[in-house]
Amino acid sequence: MTTRVMLVSPAAGDAQREVRFDDDGPLSEAGLRRARAVAGNLPSADRVAVSPSVRCRRTAAEIGLPGESEPAPSGCAMGRWRGRTLAEVAGAEGEGVSAWLSDPDFAGHGGESLRELCERTGEWLAGLAATPGRVLAVVEVDVVRAAAVCALRGPVEVFWRLDVPPLTVTELSGRGGRWNLGLGRALRRD
Repeated sequence: MTTRVMLVSPAAGDAQREVRFDDDGPLSEAGLRRARAVAGNLPSADRVAVSPSVRCRRTAAEIGLPGESEPAPSGCAMGRWRGRTLAEVAGAEGEGVSAWLSDPDFAGHGGESLRELCERTGEWLAGLAATPGRVLAVVEVDVVRAAAVCALRGPVEVFWRLDVPPLTVTELSGRGGRWNLGLGRALRRD
């Protein structure tokens, strides 16, 4: 039997506009309007999962998805960089930012490395695949990227080469540990 996982990226928040390491802030007003505009345009699912961030929970609520928050598909833990802008961190820890962008094992910020994020996301996907059916999940963009890396069995270094716009659906379908990947389908507005 096949498992189909539809990963919905959340609406934009202020952290994205400010190029800020996510601090679990709210959606922007524009993000709220866009989420409301696509409400009701998602396929049905047997299960719904929502990352625990405010942004994902609020996006799920605005697009009309009832679902429980789950810790497994949470975004990358950014340690002491959380809430700071990229410019601030680059000014104070330029070598650290360079390492973060080039070394998938870097966790010098006191959080999680990209490799750890990809491994955790792969374990979450394997758990979902254990029960065939359709899963709809609102998850942070970095989780969508990590899921794509896992689905393709690619090197973690490709993580930075994947762009995931807000309010798009990335689809994984598969069985037996093998996934097919459909990227970035836009949610339609009524």
